[in-house]
Amino acid sequence: MTNSPKSRDGYQWTKATGLVQGVPTLGLIQPSTHFTRGKHYDVIVIGGGYAGLTTCRDLALAGNNVLLVEARDRIGGRSWSSNIGGYPYEMGGTWVHWHQPFVWRELRRYGMMDQLEISPRKNVEGGAKVTVNLDGEVKHLSHDEEDGTVTNSAIQDATVESAFKKFINVDGQFGRSVIPYPHDIEFNMAGVQEYDHMSMADRMAQVAPHLTPLEKNMFEGFLAITHGAKWEEASFFELLRWWALMNYNYPDFMAIGLTYKLRDGQSALARRIFDEAVATGRLDYSFSTPVRDVIDHGDRVEVTARNGVEVFKARRLVCTVPLNVLHTLAFTPGLPTLKTEASLAGHVNQVVKCHAEVANPEMRSLGATNYPNGRLTYTFGDGTTPAGNTHLVAFGSSLPGVHLDPEQDIQVTKKAFEEFYPGMNVQRLVFHNWHKDEFARGAWEWLRPGMTTKYLQALRERHGNVFFASSDSSFGWRGFIDGAIDDGGRVAKIVHDELRDVRPVASKL
Repeated sequence: MTNSPKSRDGYQWTKATGLVQGVPTLGLIQPSTHFTRGKHYDVIVIGGGYAGLTTCRDLALAGNNVLLVEARDRIGGRSWSSNIGGYPYEMGGTWVHWHQPFVWRELRRYGMMDQLEISPRKNVEGGAKVTVNLDGEVKHLSHDEEDGTVTNSAIQDATVESAFKKFINVDGQFGRSVIPYPHDIEFNMAGVQEYDHMSMADRMAQVAPHLTPLEKNMFEGFLAITHGAKWEEASFFELLRWWALMNYNYPDFMAIGLTYKLRDGQSALARRIFDEAVATGRLDYSFSTPVRDVIDHGDRVEVTARNGVEVFKARRLVCTVPLNVLHTLAFTPGLPTLKTEASLAGHVNQVVKCHAEVANPEMRSLGATNYPNGRLTYTFGDGTTPAGNTHLVAFGSSLPGVHLDPEQDIQVTKKAFEEFYPGMNVQRLVFHNWHKDEFARGAWEWLRPGMTTKYLQALRERHGNVFFASSDSSFGWRGFIDGAIDDGGRVAKIVHDELRDVRPVASKL
């Protein structure tokens, strides 16, 4: 398989090319525009991530004329994959599981069940290797326990699981009484409020005396790349919610959240959703078109592009931009106070994600942490490249003094990988800097203390003829691909039902 056309997004580096902006992807849309100027659509959808794509497809299949307006030159939003020599590197959202009902429905719909492959490559060539940086000393956990039967990956899992259980067990039932129904957090709002107002730092202060030094180091390193923020700025409830969604136990947490990825990458799935919508003949689109403002006239909504030239019109509008970006769009009438406040505060996750291709086959089962001093905190083997090299994926937090902007100094980024394990020979780096991406302003959603109880419901509410769908405000798998698909489908159904009695459409204004 050859490379796909190149998006402006992302970076890659090799010794031969140096740092290059833009990577090939199946998600690039060419030509970038297909719409009729002056056409009055049923619905305009802003944003071509999974929430926007699902909204577009469901509305188009139901008979609505839809226009997708997307700031990027590609689909996928914060979940997209490169296609370098036919090999995908996941630039954002990656992992899926059959416990995530909406994404699983999509995989079944498009015949992609055979796409699943195991991502962390434990117990393959070279055996499982685990390294830990503990108090400045790099420790290589032994391959076997004394009896020679327990691998070091099992030791690593047991250490993190022990700490996790202590951290999460606020009720003696490992969170079950706080969140008895993971997809309906409103069932027990008293419990939600108590732990939503607690920060990750607050909870760590309670639990730290009960953790061994190794437990604390490995677990803090693990948590640092879940919320990707200062500990006092991240809500503890968000971790409780993840834990509940992942069946209240550590093995399922790892299996559901960090194990199964798609062989051809997330852009392959996003492309199927987009192509099905286009095949209806009722989806038009305009890519590379950032939005400047949205005006709700009562009988129609007008969207003006940042260039001031393109003006799009529809009966309804669905806005799917990320929470941290919402306040950058001008709405008339202005957004309700709670929506604006939530977006200005923003979620806190500024995790760095970076891939390396290394000429070290023995590292295919590597799992390593470098916390708290590493600019990359955690890495593991994620596959074998077409060249026969090892693919590593790594994450770093945004803690002061260690935050990494990978493109700023490629030697610093290489060193961050090399610190995980002696002898690492980096051949290629691939990444997307979500921290500096104006259309994301961060990675996956992780709310601040108190934000769930104060803002979540308000973020989901319509504003006149403007509706909102986002992974950032989903009731179920919020912050995940499944949550985006869930929320896009929810809003598409509401909008379609409302428009059902006001056809025909597609007239000229």
